[in-house]
Amino acid sequence: MKAVIVCASVSHGNTRRVADSMAQVLGAKVVSPEQADLAELADADLLGFGSGVFYGRLHPRLTEFVKALPAGRGRAFVFATSGLPESPPAPYARSLVRLLEGKGFEVDGRFLCRAFDTWTPFKLVGGINKQRPNAADLAAARAFAERLRDGRGPQS
Repeated sequence: MKAVIVCASVSHGNTRRVADSMAQVLGAKVVSPEQADLAELADADLLGFGSGVFYGRLHPRLTEFVKALPAGRGRAFVFATSGLPESPPAPYARSLVRLLEGKGFEVDGRFLCRAFDTWTPFKLVGGINKQRPNAADLAAARAFAERLRDGRGPQS
């Protein structure tokens, strides 16, 4: 299986660590939206899209990249790291899942992980989730990738 993970990791490298853990299992290449090669993406069996959460949304570089993708077919997944848990009334991964489905992708699941966050109010106390993603979080990311690789339908 050929897999590519498109990752926007800009603040602390949290999202990249999660992407790298998944990539080990999937044998995937990890690229930024700016490095992504459309021909390589079209040739992949599985595409991952992830970023940190900023003001309750995934990074604009990632969402703009997905909006600009041509219609396609295939399997995809979404992942994110954030300081706070996803809010039920406004889940931050939902908009990207909908964008991908609108492009013709079958979204196999999403992986969400808490991570070190120094957004303005948290900066006053030195940030939150200082030790995350931790070994357990990265093991969960690898387990998620194993389910994707083995076609067992990951849990969201």
